[in-house]
Amino acid sequence: MEVFFQILFWVSLLLLLYIYIVYGLLVYILAQRKPGSAPGKLTDRELPSLTVLIPAFNEAAVIGGKIRNTLSLRYPREKFRVLIITDGSTDGTEQIVRAFPQVDLLHEAVRLGKAAAINRAMQDITSDLVVLTDANTVLNEEALLQLVQSFDNPAIGAVSGEKLVVSSGAEELSSEGEGLYWKYESFLKQNDARLHSIVGAAGELLALRTNLFTPLEPDTVLDDFILSMRICEAGYRVAYQPDARAVEAGSFNLAEEQKRKIRIAAGGFQALGRLSKSWEYRNNPLLFFQFFSHRVLRWVAAAPALILLALSTIYLVVKGAGGVYELAGLVQLLFYGLAVIGWLGARTNTKWPIVYIPYYFVFMHWAILAGLIKYLTGGTDARWEKANRIRVPVNPESGDASGE
Repeated sequence: MEVFFQILFWVSLLLLLYIYIVYGLLVYILAQRKPGSAPGKLTDRELPSLTVLIPAFNEAAVIGGKIRNTLSLRYPREKFRVLIITDGSTDGTEQIVRAFPQVDLLHEAVRLGKAAAINRAMQDITSDLVVLTDANTVLNEEALLQLVQSFDNPAIGAVSGEKLVVSSGAEELSSEGEGLYWKYESFLKQNDARLHSIVGAAGELLALRTNLFTPLEPDTVLDDFILSMRICEAGYRVAYQPDARAVEAGSFNLAEEQKRKIRIAAGGFQALGRLSKSWEYRNNPLLFFQFFSHRVLRWVAAAPALILLALSTIYLVVKGAGGVYELAGLVQLLFYGLAVIGWLGARTNTKWPIVYIPYYFVFMHWAILAGLIKYLTGGTDARWEKANRIRVPVNPESGDASGE
């Protein structure tokens, strides 16, 4: 029995090390062996036409600012359209949009969800590119110009911008941990893109070739992930452009962040079941390697591995199996102790910087397990669930944010 738990311990530990350290180092080394290729510099005449598509559900508090920010972006006006879809909004969002004659509006009273809204909006778009961006984000002035440069390469089917999470403000409860997580994700995406393709774009800012869009299943939760991966499955690559930035504030409180994370996790499991071509190793070995290592293992294996590592460590320490297991036990005890302190701080609206890293790590994996339960019990709902976020003035040109 002791040998079984020793095997369980080492398998769990090595799996976690691969997911969070080894894969990052491996993809970095492999990416360095590939020659870098800087995007071309398109002239105004060569720039493709594009439509900025903004799905907005009950965003009356921010939609005016979003429109003004979008209209201020640098791009030739004759090639630049703004389309906002507000299906199901009940707070007057569509009335605010109508006050801006420079933008187009699609609105229906029925709320079918974001995926259904995107499907409907895409029927109205004829431009070369479509840029999806959230209503609660602010883009930097050069965002559109930065995004479109990569499309000079015909192998590129989509380009993901960089998500920045604001990390200032005394009320913020989760942005510090989330910001560090997105910094790690930024490192992975830069190397994934250089090696082959990123596997999962940021829905806050995603550009794609209009002719590559395939209608989403109406109950799709992670529309950005599904859209970008299906473009990869079609034989194209998804590039990453960190100079195109979408800034958003963190969740208003722990409950809002919990609701959002669980929904994302449930949507992730839903997506894994629908991306059949991404599972086919022979179809694209490199894409499979990135998809499996970066997404599948993190969603499916990481949380169970943490639990099994803790259980096997407890058993081996009790059995007196050796000093290495006692050391592992002390490290885990310290880590989870700090996570508990971070959780207590979140519960009392108190921010203690050091403990927020282990707290957010544990919180994220707990949300994955809760999301799996929600998915297996049929609890996923594709209709918009607006999360309350801190309203902090953000400047995408500044460094006052932690990035994806």
